[in-house]
Amino acid sequence: MNTANVTETVEKSKTVSIAPMMDWTDRHFRYFARMISPNIRLYTEMVTTGALLHGDRERFLRFSELEHPIALQLGGSDPADLAVCAKMGEDFGYDEINLNCGCPSDRVQKGRFGACLMAEPQLVAECVAAMQNAVNIPVTVKCRIGIDNNDGEEFLNTFIEVIKQTGCKTFIIHARKAWLSGLSPKENRTKPPINYARVAKMKARHPELNIVINGEIQSAEEAQQHLEVFDGVMIGREAYQNPYLLLTEIEQTIFGNDNPRTREDIARAMIPYSKEQAEKYATPVKSITRHMINLYQHIPGARLWRQALSTLPHQTGADETVIEKALESLERVAKKAA
Repeated sequence: MNTANVTETVEKSKTVSIAPMMDWTDRHFRYFARMISPNIRLYTEMVTTGALLHGDRERFLRFSELEHPIALQLGGSDPADLAVCAKMGEDFGYDEINLNCGCPSDRVQKGRFGACLMAEPQLVAECVAAMQNAVNIPVTVKCRIGIDNNDGEEFLNTFIEVIKQTGCKTFIIHARKAWLSGLSPKENRTKPPINYARVAKMKARHPELNIVINGEIQSAEEAQQHLEVFDGVMIGREAYQNPYLLLTEIEQTIFGNDNPRTREDIARAMIPYSKEQAEKYATPVKSITRHMINLYQHIPGARLWRQALSTLPHQTGADETVIEKALESLERVAKKAA
């Protein structure tokens, strides 16, 4: 890949990104998202330091060159371990290392990482400094606006103040606090009220930092409005649940791409990808097509598409041709309507 082009795309993609989401933003979804949006910045699911140090690092870190620009999100709290894993990420070719200080799940808390780290800004600073010393790519932090009853402006400001002393320039802030007990991870994504104003105050107090807003952003219009205040926008669930409409709208209105791919073009691009993944890694086609179910959201035939991709890939011997079969079901609908 042309290095100049990669650098240009990395710079452009600072404006809009897709959030790291467990079980959703694996490499197959990221490839699919890249087929829709050439410019958006992609993030991995959170990968723990334990998984990389003691597991199959190739499986956890593998990605396609087409996914650039792409960031690796790490979960952990041991500076030395994070430094080693950040270096692994850099060696694999990632463009950014992100530290998760926002996930509130019980499992994550037991590992002493995620949102609970907001109570230990000095430890987070040590982790960030260790990673920065290990790599030559940006190290960033993703956090909430607070945790439990520690949700005042000064709590968040202190967290940022301590960590920015390491030279960390980018904070991705989910504009909700996290309850570390009493709410499930799913409830923590919706029940605590959104507070964009709190994040805007952080940008006003730290104009030299890149502040990226995250939380309940559901359209290109909303993203543009936030970009008037913040340095970037990170979109979560809506990018997964309504990928084509949202990402093509962002490509057109924010990145100036007036010739987005059609849905059929994107579906057909996933056929050789699925074949390659099966041949190289024995990847079942259902692991790929599960991310494509919402491609035809909100248009005639969407139900047939979802039905086809919810059943065909699970049949014995299913391969990449199930995508072609799903497209054929849409063609039959189009002919009847003509």
